Amino acid sequence: MCGIVGYIGTQTAVNILIEGLERLEYRGYDSAGIATVTEGKIESVRAKGKLFNLKEKLENHSNFSRLGIGHTRWATHGKPEEHNAHPHLDNQERIAVVQNGIIENYQTLGDQLKEKGYQFYSETDTEVIPILIADILKDLPSDDPDEALLAAIAKAVHLLEGAFAIAVLDAHCPEQLIVARQQAPLILGFGQGEFFCASDVTALVPHTTTVLSLENGEIARLTPLGVEVYDFNLKRVRKLPRTLDWSATTVEKQGFRHFMLKEIYEQPAVVRTCLATYLDEQWRAADNPKHSPALLGLDPQLTKNLQNIQVLACGTSWHAGLVGKYLLEQLAGIPTTVHYASEFRYAAPPLTPHTLTIGVTQSGETADTLAALEMEKQRRSTLEDAYKPLILGITNRPESTLATMVNEIINTHAGIEIGVAATKTFVAQVLAFYFLALDIAFQRRSLSLEAIEEIMVGLRQLPAQIETILEQQGSAIESLAHEFAETQDFIFLGRGINFPIALEGALKLKEISYIHAEGYPAGEMKHGPIALLDAKVPVVAIAMPGSVHDKVISNAQEAKARDARLIGVTPMDDNQARSVFDDLLLVPHVEEMLSPIVAVIPLQLLSYHIAARRGLDVDQPRNLAKSVTVE
Repeated sequence: MCGIVGYIGTQTAVNILIEGLERLEYRGYDSAGIATVTEGKIESVRAKGKLFNLKEKLENHSNFSRLGIGHTRWATHGKPEEHNAHPHLDNQERIAVVQNGIIENYQTLGDQLKEKGYQFYSETDTEVIPILIADILKDLPSDDPDEALLAAIAKAVHLLEGAFAIAVLDAHCPEQLIVARQQAPLILGFGQGEFFCASDVTALVPHTTTVLSLENGEIARLTPLGVEVYDFNLKRVRKLPRTLDWSATTVEKQGFRHFMLKEIYEQPAVVRTCLATYLDEQWRAADNPKHSPALLGLDPQLTKNLQNIQVLACGTSWHAGLVGKYLLEQLAGIPTTVHYASEFRYAAPPLTPHTLTIGVTQSGETADTLAALEMEKQRRSTLEDAYKPLILGITNRPESTLATMVNEIINTHAGIEIGVAATKTFVAQVLAFYFLALDIAFQRRSLSLEAIEEIMVGLRQLPAQIETILEQQGSAIESLAHEFAETQDFIFLGRGINFPIALEGALKLKEISYIHAEGYPAGEMKHGPIALLDAKVPVVAIAMPGSVHDKVISNAQEAKARDARLIGVTPMDDNQARSVFDDLLLVPHVEEMLSPIVAVIPLQLLSYHIAARRGLDVDQPRNLAKSVTVE
């Protein structure tokens, strides 16, 4: 959602802030702004729209301040207009604040402050924060402005309700930047005589790889001399920074037109990394091994006596969870349900004993998923042992909030993903479910050792198979995509383990091309969706080898009889499919159980090239945010 950047040090702050905001553009935004402290005054510049509008305004300002905060806003309260953009100032223009999150009681606080004579100039929830801090400051001793500001912010955050991360400047404190976190991500960066804060490490990587994640209920004071961390009661907290294994090149396009295309082509490497990390190369069925082939390192208590699994996720992660359900049930033999995290909180199913709850979130910061997991922990925490919370997280960010909430983490090792539409992180999440299913299948002996090894062999072939698709089909799919630049509707069909891939294909297309697209189980066509079909509605059918192949072909023929143009995701050696489909998205022949990962690749490419052909901002689709940190 919104992006925060802050800097204090020896360099010109404006340049650092703009560069950081550019690296947070993928989070989604509709306005931007910065504030600096110069000669005892706050200088604030804001602009509606993209960052180049803000940069144009800044060209007319000479600003050499070495202290500043910046923000990209994704509108929640108030329209995307300049007066609603951050930073927001108090009435005396002494305090400047940027915020990511939602202040739920802003109207109550605002009414109280209006009664005291304060004026408000925006429709946002954030404006209440600088005015509240200023109101508290006027009643505090002024002999030490730095300490007074820290005390005022500590009092203010106790009055704020909701999920938020804030960064605060005071015109009277030119050597101090204060930040606070409550349920919204905030990372500190450590340089040589300079310090940073940001909503995501992507903004920090070019400057430092030494970082510290603030936790809920923490305040940090950044000065040219260092960083001090406190809890909301101003009790000092001792924390150690960590070193990232990312480099600045990981957040560059490296010759690709868009980050999304780069990330699609990174998928073979991501799969290789996951296989090398989590699959035992020495494991052989013939050796009658006593240990699991999956090197997840999970506490055995997490899966001991397991009777049920529930997956909580949103968006693309929910689709990965649906594939995971198929794997966990078919390979491990454990009943599995998949819930939208946003719905789970308000209609949670009856409690079942010996249940593993899996939270899946690429960023580890998805507000709905975190809230659902927290609710599940709370409602199980006081029950007997059979009902105790067993929580597993699957994420690309092991340093995220998710990691602090769960018993165990599976790190998907996909690297930074900048494109809003998830590609490589989806594949990595699906792989995590393969590894988990194999691990549990081995423990429960629900599969023979030979069957497990056969799946492992298939998994190891995936990187080369994905490379084959990218090398042999990339240009053909780009050419095909040109024919659909003006199309208004798409239907995606799949069955069994590839029904979630139909959903994912439809989501990718609608996310970045703004074409209406729906995914259905192929067998459900005749129960309603077939009424939508005519010559103007292309149908993409996933017809992979296995138990439902012939059924999908039959369903596709029903669509063809209604004049729909048929596009088939099918193996290169499938002659039956060639005779049915008008267009082919060819993939290598794989076993049905492994087909989702190869089937999704051409759908990613098709969606990308259609959107690119339409001249759209593929990496930053309208109205979307990479990290959804509000509910």
